[in-house]
Amino acid sequence: PARPMLLVGLTGNIASGKSTAARRLAELGATLVDADELARDAVRAGTPALAQIVERWGPEMLAPDGTLDRARLRARVFDHPAELEALNAIVHPEVGRLRDEALAAARAAGAEILVCDIPLLFERNLAGDFDVIVLVDAPRETRLARLTALRGLAEREAQAMIAAQMPAELKRARADVVLENGGTPEELQAQVDALWATLQERAAARAPAPARLTPAPAAP
Repeated sequence: PARPMLLVGLTGNIASGKSTAARRLAELGATLVDADELARDAVRAGTPALAQIVERWGPEMLAPDGTLDRARLRARVFDHPAELEALNAIVHPEVGRLRDEALAAARAAGAEILVCDIPLLFERNLAGDFDVIVLVDAPRETRLARLTALRGLAEREAQAMIAAQMPAELKRARADVVLENGGTPEELQAQVDALWATLQERAAARAPAPARLTPAPAAP
């Protein structure tokens, strides 16, 4: 029988380097499920979730090609907690369903280590769904500099995005592994590679072990 799949939850606040760590884990052999991709799939043209969004906020939420106008929807719900909660109530159950489908497919394909890249893992109370929680973190000043320099955001906007998330200190206390990304990309990669080796050990130690056929004793 195959070993049970090791489920790894990967998270990190904005500009922490989480996506870089996720890409490296996939390169090393992890099966990767990206929550942002699932969220995009959940509201594709023709989906029930998109129909509910249009029903609540109007047809102006659609771009001319019939897809979701993300910028317009974001402007409608940003800074409006009740509206944001209404949007989450539409989108998150669908994302959960798509994640369950992805897990089932990975299990069927014999994946040993599945990494779910979930920005809001703690905020959505999903920590209990995983065997190992990995947090990628960097000092606040470093993340602020990355948002303004690399993504071209105004400092005030970048600060607002950082402030809107659960503080990294609370996440660090609840993570099993913290990857420190205040240094160079090479330093982060070295930590991810070491993490992968540990995850492989954890996966290999899970019962039941693959059945091995013992050769029959030779006839006398």
